Amino acid sequence: MPQKLLTALMLGRCSHEFSWPRRTADGSYYQVCMLCATQYKYDWKTMRRTERVDATAEETPTRRGHRTGKKPTWVPRARRVPLAVPLRYRSKNSSTWYAGKIENISQSGVLFHGEHPFPANTLVEMVFEMPEEISGQKDANVLCQGRVIRLPDSQKTDKLTLAATILDYRFLHQRAAHV
Repeated sequence: MPQKLLTALMLGRCSHEFSWPRRTADGSYYQVCMLCATQYKYDWKTMRRTERVDATAEETPTRRGHRTGKKPTWVPRARRVPLAVPLRYRSKNSSTWYAGKIENISQSGVLFHGEHPFPANTLVEMVFEMPEEISGQKDANVLCQGRVIRLPDSQKTDKLTLAATILDYRFLHQRAAHV
């Protein structure tokens, strides 16, 4: 990765590999390029980066523990984006991968159908193609670290359904095959 960063700095451009959208203290969202550290504001409603965050702009400091306003008693559910793509998943550090298909993805996690259940709070790894609106790249396969948070009532359908948070992810770069 240092070579990639050096190349981006020397050429003055970056291919941008964005982190999962992060939330600021005021509730707005932003993304950071993991190669050049440039920050962009992010709009979850349109799933788009809106503008570059000025690095020289400083936030107003607040005292530790000082509340700037009332904490809301109701928080709206994260917007879900339908996404019908295959994924592979497994228990963390397990060698057995299972096939599944994503139903939807949101800022809080992923809902998918699979062939093997895991109990709630199980740490899982998932591999799938991240939407370009989030990653900033086409065909961006990622390895996600997550936690199973619930098993929705699968009795209503023939499919096993799991919901998992996304704690972290990294891009999986395909190496060109030597002919």
